Amino acid sequence: MRTPVPEILSWPLGNIDADGRLSWTRDDQSIREVMLNILLTRPGERLQRPSFGAGLLNFVHQPNNETTRHLIAGVVRKSLETWEPRVEIDEVQVQASPASVADVHINIRYRLRNSQRPAELGFTLNLSLPA
Repeated sequence: MRTPVPEILSWPLGNIDADGRLSWTRDDQSIREVMLNILLTRPGERLQRPSFGAGLLNFVHQPNNETTRHLIAGVVRKSLETWEPRVEIDEVQVQASPASVADVHINIRYRLRNSQRPAELGFTLNLSLPA
């Protein structure tokens, strides 16, 4: 027997519906927004949870080399495993972008714990180094 999937709601990160009210994100979109929130929050930013967050923005102005990309992958994996219990992280890839010397592309493959359905989240982080 399959476990029913609970409805997942999260606080919107800037969405306003047609009536001008804050709209709640649901399910996969909710999980993606929470994951981005974790990754972009610097530890120490939240008063009641000083260890919350990955602090990916701390990598800005670091060289775009294999060492930095490996460190980013480790921080992504550790922070999501710590702060997002609804997912299991399968793989984190961090690759240099062929389009820009300063960009790294981060791709996270994960599974939803309640259904084991695979999903992905990918985004680009600009390290802002001059070419």
